Amino acid sequence: MKGVVFTLLEELVRRDRGERGWDALLTAAGVDGAYTSLGSYPDEELVRLVQAVASDIGLSTSETLRWFGRHSMPLLAERYPQFFTAHSSTRAFLLTLNDIIHSEVRKLYPGAHVPVFDFDTSSPEVLVVGYSSERRMCALAEGFTEGAAECFKEKVSFEHVACMHRGDPKCVFRLRFSAQT
Repeated sequence: MKGVVFTLLEELVRRDRGERGWDALLTAAGVDGAYTSLGSYPDEELVRLVQAVASDIGLSTSETLRWFGRHSMPLLAERYPQFFTAHSSTRAFLLTLNDIIHSEVRKLYPGAHVPVFDFDTSSPEVLVVGYSSERRMCALAEGFTEGAAECFKEKVSFEHVACMHRGDPKCVFRLRFSAQT
């Protein structure tokens, strides 16, 4: 996993729990925590960190991944505004994941293993998104989607209709967007 994911988690934990909270999390996870955004680290370290956060804040691992994704997106929007400013909606933004955003991620972070998305855009009201990843972090994808919707001042109704964790070959999300009120 690329270090940018680790440094985002560190930033969120330090923001919410302070320096001591981050240090306690590292101890609980049994990792040293020396992460740089351009580094690469074992996926298992992120899993251990997320499990430690989950234990600390009293959420499940899936809920913690959603929390992480949702709260990371505004930070990513600040750091990489070019990915966001070209779009007027969450739907338009999501449709660029494979061809623009993940292509740029691979340039910025060589060796990055990004998920693959497929889209059914046949309905103007519903966007059906397929998610495939060896990491099976669909809850993180859900959180990123929720965070993106917040960045675009929208609400997202998220229905997880198929899931790799339930034995499906990929996750499938049915999304509906509306303006925030």
